[in-house]
Amino acid sequence: MRGLRWGHCSGVRQTNGACMAPSAQGAVRAFLRITQDAVDQKRTRSMTGRNHSGVTEFVLLGFTHLQELLFMVFLLIYITTLVGNLGMIILIRTDPQLHTSMYFFLSHLSFLDICYSSSVTPKLLSGLLTGRNVISFNGCITQFFFYAVFITTEAIFLAIMAYDRYVAICQPLHYVVVMSHRVRVRLVVGSYTAGGLSALVHTAGLLRLSFCGPNVVNHFYCEIPPLLLLSCSETRFNEVVMVSCAAFIVTTTALAILTSYTFILLAVWSTRSVEGRRKACSTCTSHLMAVALFYGSAAFLYLHPLSSHAEEERKTASVFYTMVIPMLNPFIYSLRNVKVKIALRRAARKFLSCVYRHRSPPSQTQTAVT
Repeated sequence: MRGLRWGHCSGVRQTNGACMAPSAQGAVRAFLRITQDAVDQKRTRSMTGRNHSGVTEFVLLGFTHLQELLFMVFLLIYITTLVGNLGMIILIRTDPQLHTSMYFFLSHLSFLDICYSSSVTPKLLSGLLTGRNVISFNGCITQFFFYAVFITTEAIFLAIMAYDRYVAICQPLHYVVVMSHRVRVRLVVGSYTAGGLSALVHTAGLLRLSFCGPNVVNHFYCEIPPLLLLSCSETRFNEVVMVSCAAFIVTTTALAILTSYTFILLAVWSTRSVEGRRKACSTCTSHLMAVALFYGSAAFLYLHPLSSHAEEERKTASVFYTMVIPMLNPFIYSLRNVKVKIALRRAARKFLSCVYRHRSPPSQTQTAVT
């Protein structure tokens, strides 16, 4: 050791001209060792404390069997979802008879179905086509964020649509005032804001986790439960937040829906007109079917205990939740709604007449020349 030598001190070492007893030397060595250990631990914590420090991409396991068949089935479902929901939006926007609050919210519901299905299905289809579905860490977080935004907003929209039906049936004279255009816009903006805030909470919770081990996600898209199983950090906080938020959203929106339909049933029951009862039931049945499908699968997906043994059941529920329900919603609302069916017939007649007009001039011209 430089600067350390035996000098005039008897039985002790001299360091830089100063005498040091053996006990002091041991204390210095212990101090240096403790300091080095602290530096090493700090460096280790800073490395493992970063998000995705050991994982830069995830492999979405998805479905490992019958990939060609599943690709065709999911592609057909996705095309049907796009055509059905886009058709519903165009029909509502172009038909003056559907320019009411109920169909205003229904057009936004179709938009949400397209968005949250599109946040998952294209990536799934590409993975089934190539046989390997890899997504970057940032891409995984982005996919989850937009999925969470649209799915939470749809849950709130279903409650708003139930309230809209309550006002229309129980307070028909005040319906135009209560559900004015300004109120509808505020409800839409509030729903998207609440969905965005909920997604931000969950996304921030995922970003605080470390992923330094396996990167194979036993799911076909990035979702909280399978990601928590891969984290090497403590996930108890994330689990509590996930279950609490899901329980709060499901409970409050379901309570609003049940309360609205309780008053609706009481109002329908007190109505003596058979035609009025039939009209009210046909209007509400489609919405109740959509609510039952959505909340049933959501409750199973997010309130189910977090376990690796439940991943296959969770996949099945997710397929129903992210692909089947968005495909079924436009059919539920069109087949069970008289006004929508009339508007569809009217649109079909306009389309056929337009096609006939475009085809008829050439034949007429040919006849005139002859």
